Amino acid sequence: MSIPTDVASLQIMAHVYKKKSAQSIFEKTVESLVDQVPYIDWAGIYIYENESDELVAASDFEDDLGWECNGQLKFPIADSSEQQIGVMVVRSKQPIAFDVTDVSTLETIASAIGQESLAN
Repeated sequence: MSIPTDVASLQIMAHVYKKKSAQSIFEKTVESLVDQVPYIDWAGIYIYENESDELVAASDFEDDLGWECNGQLKFPIADSSEQQIGVMVVRSKQPIAFDVTDVSTLETIASAIGQESLAN
């Protein structure tokens, strides 16, 4: 069980269910993941805008670790009609950083972001 990921998810979900603005939720998500989970070195949320991916929130806009990461997970963000509207990306410099509980927790976060924060 990944306790740091669970702690981060509690902070994120509380923010989501307080019905904060979508941008605020995106920023809280990436901030919590990087600050609370020692093996997540970068996180970003991309929303699809006019057939392109727009990075709307990131832990570091200047350095996305694209070439430095050894582990990366991507989670689709879907709206209430199940249409994929974006993706949440987490990256680690560690080669084997994520376990199955991380995957499950991060999937739940991505789902909540799409269902709750982008519902309006």
